[in-house]
Amino acid sequence: MALSAPYRKIQRLLSEWLEGGRTARRQVFAIRATIAALDALDRHRLSRWLAWWCVAAAGRGKWMLGRIERLDPALGASTEAALSGLPFGVDASVVRHHRKSA
Repeated sequence: MALSAPYRKIQRLLSEWLEGGRTARRQVFAIRATIAALDALDRHRLSRWLAWWCVAAAGRGKWMLGRIERLDPALGASTEAALSGLPFGVDASVVRHHRKSA
């Protein structure tokens, strides 16, 4: 499987953005511009990649789905839909709500 250049670029930008602390406005602008350049297949791949990212982050106690929804509402919705299509059936509530231990 060969990944397109815009897809590789958006993966790099989003991973830096999701793992970073503070976000510069130009970083968000670059991410949004790159998302707009993706075709439908790359958007679908990106949503599935972000869904896995959300599951991994939830295991570390981080909640990424809300950040993704604020960045791009359509991408957030497709990521939430991709969560339900993951092989083990992760519910979106698993990555959206933080559970506190006793």
